[in-house]
Amino acid sequence: MIYDLSKLSQVAGTIAQEASAIPMQYFRTPMDITDKADDSPVTIADQNTERFIRDALAKHFPDHDIFGEEFGISGTLEGASWIIDPIDGTRSFISGNPLFGMLMGFLDAGVPQIGLVRMPALDETFIGVAGHGATKNGVPISCRKTTELTKAILYINEPKVINAADPARFVRLCDAAHINRTAYDCYPHAMVAAGTIDAVVDCNLEPYDYLPLVGLIQAAGGIITDWHGQTLTLKSDGRVITAATPELHAQILKLLDA
Repeated sequence: MIYDLSKLSQVAGTIAQEASAIPMQYFRTPMDITDKADDSPVTIADQNTERFIRDALAKHFPDHDIFGEEFGISGTLEGASWIIDPIDGTRSFISGNPLFGMLMGFLDAGVPQIGLVRMPALDETFIGVAGHGATKNGVPISCRKTTELTKAILYINEPKVINAADPARFVRLCDAAHINRTAYDCYPHAMVAAGTIDAVVDCNLEPYDYLPLVGLIQAAGGIITDWHGQTLTLKSDGRVITAATPELHAQILKLLDA
């Protein structure tokens, strides 16, 4: 089926904008925190935000399936589907760090067509639409053209996890680029799309963490794959490379495999 991706992205942007009021209502205020089975924290803000987004999507697109972090899968995800992370970076959120995000993606038969990153505390919305490019708050954006890792700005997400799994690999990453920073969550990926930085190495992600990024990064002209250079799918292992150019992507792949 052919979808009007521009219209879908406009509706998604409006929903994300309206949903932002929910986490901001709780941000930097006392709240109860519950640990899920995987020891990750969840708050009433996560749950209420996802409920709002699900209800809004169901109203506009009653035939579309939904996969959200907090309430799972509704439907088969074989056709038109939305994938949601209501608060990407709950640890940042509960610690008062404004770099938590909201992720939404539209998939057609599992293939990302639209990617949205909303940063409620920063009032920034990044949207990428297949065939239509990417924007930040409505203004067109694109990835940088850097081709040499030694001249690049590289963010290493989940540094503790990467270092624990392979200290030598972590050292290589830390020594690789002109500027290296460690970070968490979705915002570094959005910065690649916006042309602010050049690349991100990430891991420990779930489909609702990485699939919404695919539509954004690709629409901005970048590359996003797993650590083996393979296309990201619902079944990927959660290790992700985002790069502004194919040349940077190839160099990071080689670095990870060294």
